[in-house]
Amino acid sequence: MVACGGSSAGGGGPDAPGPADEAPGPSPSPTPDSGQPDAGTLPPDDTDSGTPDAGIPPGETDAGTPDAGTPPPKPTVCAPTAGEARWVQEGEPVTATVTCGTGHKAADVRFTVDNLPQGASFDEPTATLRWTPTRAQSAVWNLVLHERSTGETGTLKVGVAPNIVAADKVEFADPATYTEEYGLPVFHLSFEGGLTSGGYRPAQLVYRGRRFEIEAQYRGATSSVFPKRSLTFKFKDEDLFSEPVFGGGFEDKKRVVLITTFNDNSYVRARLAFDLWNRMAPDHVQIRTYSAVLYMNNRFMGVYTVADHVDKRLMAAHGLSKDADLFKAVDNNANFSRLDHAGQPKPSLDLGFEKKEGTPEEGKPHAFDTLNDFVAFVADSDAAAFRTGFPQRAKVSDYEDWWIFNTLILGTDSQGKNAYHAYDPATGGPWRFIPWDLDASLGQNFDTTRSSPTARLTFEADNLLFKRMLAEPAIAGPMRERYRKLLREELKLETALSLIDGYVKETAPAAKRDWAKWGPKYKTFGTEASGGAGNFPDWDDRQDFNEYEGEVEYVRQWVKTRWPALQERLP
Repeated sequence: MVACGGSSAGGGGPDAPGPADEAPGPSPSPTPDSGQPDAGTLPPDDTDSGTPDAGIPPGETDAGTPDAGTPPPKPTVCAPTAGEARWVQEGEPVTATVTCGTGHKAADVRFTVDNLPQGASFDEPTATLRWTPTRAQSAVWNLVLHERSTGETGTLKVGVAPNIVAADKVEFADPATYTEEYGLPVFHLSFEGGLTSGGYRPAQLVYRGRRFEIEAQYRGATSSVFPKRSLTFKFKDEDLFSEPVFGGGFEDKKRVVLITTFNDNSYVRARLAFDLWNRMAPDHVQIRTYSAVLYMNNRFMGVYTVADHVDKRLMAAHGLSKDADLFKAVDNNANFSRLDHAGQPKPSLDLGFEKKEGTPEEGKPHAFDTLNDFVAFVADSDAAAFRTGFPQRAKVSDYEDWWIFNTLILGTDSQGKNAYHAYDPATGGPWRFIPWDLDASLGQNFDTTRSSPTARLTFEADNLLFKRMLAEPAIAGPMRERYRKLLREELKLETALSLIDGYVKETAPAAKRDWAKWGPKYKTFGTEASGGAGNFPDWDDRQDFNEYEGEVEYVRQWVKTRWPALQERLP
């Protein structure tokens, strides 16, 4: 992306706007083709604000002449440019030729680069920049292009990425200057000692040139054995997190989740699944996501899916009470039945659930009363009572869409567990559903073994709520008709494929770097030596591992096969 305007920079270093008390670094920028202003940079004032100039009598027309004392804007003559943003790895040469973006070719046009990096050269007669950056110059550089005769300036963004195959630990001159990696935002996380999944620990974060004092912890149960683990970041109330370009309104977050992609070498499954859920209905509790790169104590950890944290703040943002009960289904016993997953009587109806929000808190008397009442209703009501009572207790469209969504993506680990259920006792509901943990979907199971695109599982044997819904014609008939409509409209095949193509365009360069680091461990995970055999005993039995590009194509072809198969016949 080339930004033409009146920017300036100190010579020889990256240009990074940021808080006044921070060291300068490169300006945080969106993807090269986004067309958006650099993050943290205010857009220029509109020329015509729609408000009459001071001193114009009411009823008279503003002739459009400049205010007294304000010189007219200078005409654009050259608009210096060197083309789109460039990303190179340390040691790779950069060559760029500066021209006038307007096509102006006067003989007196002469270009310079105001903040030429050390080791770079600029040949004025040919207006050509040449530079082979070093590892120490890993940063995002906004080089200011200057045309001498008109005084106009433009910007060439050059991102220099470290060679993580040569060494995945990078001593950045200043993390605030390495704001992006091949267009993706970069998290720089640092901490002393170690992180755990048992509680938050103090940590420091640098993101888009901004420094945060935060708390961080690992997350995940089965995935706790991954060499690349998921994390949660908790920010201070007075210093919340926002991402200005990606995520579709990812603003003012108290907690942010970084979902590992170790078990998804397409790097698109979680984002596609959540985006499909979000598109199903505007009144869903939506989970916003985007992709980013993480460096942990200066060590390259690769690409993560950044996501909303499901908590009271997210509920409040979607019209639920912040004081509502929030329960997470953490294992397959969360099946809305009096029998556990093995068919044995449950000691308590809340078996398989954890309480995440609401009072009384988990561990105190009556903490699960609202949930137990809901499960008992599903388990015990006769057909007539279920038909009339279910819409009184739950937002039926949420739970119908759960079944549609999960059978569409073939979420073989999300039919009972890996889901949230919210309920506000003060208003008497209704119960709401929120999806989570969707890596076991879109062609793979939780252990990355393959799933068939033509399978038509109903999951009613795993979830009594699904069984009750499918057995009730007043629910099942309209639900399946809605399924057909979604496949024709909101979730049509062309939409799903377009989403995949967009993710790949954003993530491919960084994903290839991630795969270069983690690919060998991914292929051998599940062996005794890897530490994954206990949680993933079938992972190592696979004979169908794909490289990065092959897995992306596998997901694309799986979707291209599944959507028409479901249009032909639903589960």
